[in-house]
Amino acid sequence: MLSKEDNLAVSRVGPGTLMGNLMRQYWIPAMLSSELPRPDSDPVRVLLLGEKLIAFRDTNGQVGLMDHNCPHRGASLFFGRTEECGLRCVYHGWKFDVSGTCVDMPNEPAESDFKQKIKANAYPTTERGGVVWTYMGPRAEPPPLPDLEPNSLDDSVELLDAIQRECNWLQALEGDIDTSHFSFLHFGAQTVDQARPGTFQYYALNDRAPRYSVLDTDYGAMYGAYRPADPGYLYWRIASFLFPFYAMIPPGVLGNQIVARAWVPMDDEHTLFFNMQAGRTRRPVGPSGPSGVTGLEKLPNTTDWYGRFRLVSDARNDYRIDRQRQRERHSFTGIPGIHTEDQAVTENMGPIFDRSSEHLASSDVMVIRVRRKLLEAARALAEDGTVPYSVEHPEVYRQRSGGVILPEDADWVEATAELRKAYVDHPEIDAALAGLGAL
Repeated sequence: MLSKEDNLAVSRVGPGTLMGNLMRQYWIPAMLSSELPRPDSDPVRVLLLGEKLIAFRDTNGQVGLMDHNCPHRGASLFFGRTEECGLRCVYHGWKFDVSGTCVDMPNEPAESDFKQKIKANAYPTTERGGVVWTYMGPRAEPPPLPDLEPNSLDDSVELLDAIQRECNWLQALEGDIDTSHFSFLHFGAQTVDQARPGTFQYYALNDRAPRYSVLDTDYGAMYGAYRPADPGYLYWRIASFLFPFYAMIPPGVLGNQIVARAWVPMDDEHTLFFNMQAGRTRRPVGPSGPSGVTGLEKLPNTTDWYGRFRLVSDARNDYRIDRQRQRERHSFTGIPGIHTEDQAVTENMGPIFDRSSEHLASSDVMVIRVRRKLLEAARALAEDGTVPYSVEHPEVYRQRSGGVILPEDADWVEATAELRKAYVDHPEIDAALAGLGAL
């Protein structure tokens, strides 16, 4: 558990907060490129780390991201006109380019040089792999982008998605680093005799209480959860947390799976989840509801601050739970879809769960380690300016996660070193080894 003080410290992300300052050391996924589909398309409200921002794509295709209040008298630039390589405030006509520079001030005399003294608060952006990234930190020269494999393989992107979650960012991320819940929340209705022997699914359903080994890394932390496989062997699920809010989850086969998931805080109580998967990744198959309902159906985006990437299944309709399917054990939860099941349990803890009331068990060892790493890094930055190693070293993000069968006496870290390397092909790997559902 965390003290109330530490719980708030790890949860709050606004300007000047411990965790907010840590996150601002890194490039941050802000939105999907598809949200600004063409030059001079409509501006978009973007809530990021507690800051209200306006995104626009200028006439040359560059993305600007700036404070939504015009520096003149505070009118929202959301209502601005995108035209001729800038965003023009409709209140008095002041116009800003993507860097925030005021390039036109038509309500001032032509001889005035006042516009040269005005600059909107704007953040640098870049695009890669269908994601608009921004740097909100203090450096004049931003650090490099993290070298995340599925975000860098433009020609083989299989899945890029964004989903909003109505809870604190860490609350959401902790579901990704808690491996034992898979056998219950997502596959609790399945029995071992329904799985093909020799698959990961079979071993996971045969033993739902794995043991753990956790390791600190240059990028954050890594864990291996292991349980018996065939005699003399263990089934390992190997996954990682990467600063400041990434997770690489273990469904699929290690060496074949290419996935990274970002849990980006919109504010303290809302999170935007980015899921990035590349071409060799086998998508997990999860429980779904009747008539093919997957749980991932989305409402149309609206223009309000919380109007992006919301699911149809939410707290207001109890995530479309089907009690009859739950009662008849067609589904452990009755909630359609793996992601929706995660969404339901994490959102309904409350916007920021009071972690001082928890009773953590041995299965929570990775959750404990990640919280400690985050608080240590944030305090080291605040107290003596120590910047995490991963800020300046994008190569540490070249990782993969997944499951693997190892001899029971093998050193799991050493034995999986090659399989955990990004940008390496392993044509010998059979993705079907994971079994139905890639448990």
